[in-house]
Amino acid sequence: MRKQQILKKALLGALIISALSVESVFAATVDLNLEKAVNMALKNNSAVKISNAELANAKAQVDQAQGARWGSITATHQSVRNDNYKYDSSYQRVNNDFTNKVAITVPIYTGGQLEGAIRQAKKNYEYYQYGMDSSYQTTKYNATEGYYNVLQASNTVTLSKETVDRLADHLKNTEAQFNVGVVAKADVLRSQVELADAQQTLTKAQNAYDVAIANLDNIVGLSHDTKLNLSEGLEYKGYKNNLENCMTYAMANRPEIHQAEAAVEMAKAAQQIANGGNLPQVAVTGSNAWSKDKFPGGDRDNWTVGVGVSLNVWDYGVTAAKVAAAKANVVKAQETYRQTVDSVQLAVRSDYLGLREAEKRIGTASVAVSQAEEDYRIAVIRYQAGVGTNTDVIDASVALTQAKNNYIQALYDYNTYRALLEQAMGVPVNQE
Repeated sequence: MRKQQILKKALLGALIISALSVESVFAATVDLNLEKAVNMALKNNSAVKISNAELANAKAQVDQAQGARWGSITATHQSVRNDNYKYDSSYQRVNNDFTNKVAITVPIYTGGQLEGAIRQAKKNYEYYQYGMDSSYQTTKYNATEGYYNVLQASNTVTLSKETVDRLADHLKNTEAQFNVGVVAKADVLRSQVELADAQQTLTKAQNAYDVAIANLDNIVGLSHDTKLNLSEGLEYKGYKNNLENCMTYAMANRPEIHQAEAAVEMAKAAQQIANGGNLPQVAVTGSNAWSKDKFPGGDRDNWTVGVGVSLNVWDYGVTAAKVAAAKANVVKAQETYRQTVDSVQLAVRSDYLGLREAEKRIGTASVAVSQAEEDYRIAVIRYQAGVGTNTDVIDASVALTQAKNNYIQALYDYNTYRALLEQAMGVPVNQE
């Protein structure tokens, strides 16, 4: 009996391992370039969908505000049955009353409240239109950054593997020389320690790559076990615009600046609505009613046509407080606009300078890689000839790894700053 249970558990374990193996073998692999990654993110990102919903809501508010200026038509029906508890032979105790009424109300003058509401709704719709643009640009940058993070992590893994292979070859050379009595045991031990440290770095780099892949999967809307095959690498493409052109473009196109402008106009419209509370309200009304003691009550009873005027004479300072609050909100919106402009200009300047700084580092790092490769080659030859030390080889290896790491970091920084600069400038997002 015990043997059968053990056999069942072993079989179950084998089935689980087999299923996991099949899953890993048949895990989806997606070919992805930067443009495709951005378009997938725009299609699947929740922030974009939320912006779409906000824009639809703002459009409905415009329709609501514009519809209010045409007034309203209401139709009512009332069915009543009543009785008198006090008995009177001359009084019919049970009565039925069926009444129908149609009433029309059309505003003629609202002290600017109706016009202010329409203006406010239109500016609110404009605000969310620019919000949609901002959402697209932010999503594009997030997808671009995620894509570059994967490339950076992949390059780091490749570099770490190169370092491990280089130190492994050096360890073999050191062991061979130790075996013939040319070098001391300390050289072998030092080489082993350096190799183990490089293997630790490789393990960390591989984990960082897996995390970067999972993050990009999440951004573009793929399952986290999806394997990605990126068809583009980090490369240098010259950027011709100068800082002045970038700044001018940002002031004309950055969505957040236009949103801040729209917010100022909304605050002014709200002030107009508040001021309307001190002015008379004029409306035309008309109605026609039918009533009868039999359903549905179709006998024409009466009609009315009139003009109503109302004026808030005194409300214990409520309207005055609303006006004061609206004025304060206008000042707040104006200062927010100024703050937004300053923030945009700072972001453009910072990203542009970062781009140019990374561009310079690409050139110097490229030269340093060539020099470090030659230095390492010479250090190995000298060590093999017995005129160099193990420390010289290890130091040269570290310098070579650092030089290559500086180069790929400069490429990553350049491309990332370029994406940031485009977002800061408000460059429109091209979609499929």
